[in-house]
Amino acid sequence: MSHDLEHLRQVCSALGEATRWQILGKVAANELSASALADTVPVSRQAIAKHLAALQAAELVSSRRVGRELRYSARPDVLGESARHLGEIAAAWSLRAADVS
Repeated sequence: MSHDLEHLRQVCSALGEATRWQILGKVAANELSASALADTVPVSRQAIAKHLAALQAAELVSSRRVGRELRYSARPDVLGESARHLGEIAAAWSLRAADVS
């Protein structure tokens, strides 16, 4: 499997959880710490950490250290690239479907 398709699989897997969509939306609007996220997302701090790890593994979220805490922000470029790959796959499937008809 090519690197691009493997990364797309990681992105889709990371986005397969509703809480991760909620976290991604929050860090897309503002750079936030895990503590700040835990105050606004109705899951435990441990769950926040696991969701952030999954989003970081898919490169949808990046972090930077500010003092003693990590602040998280969305990587819209990665989501956009994944959307482009999905569009290419959909276009190829559409061509195949048209050839079969």
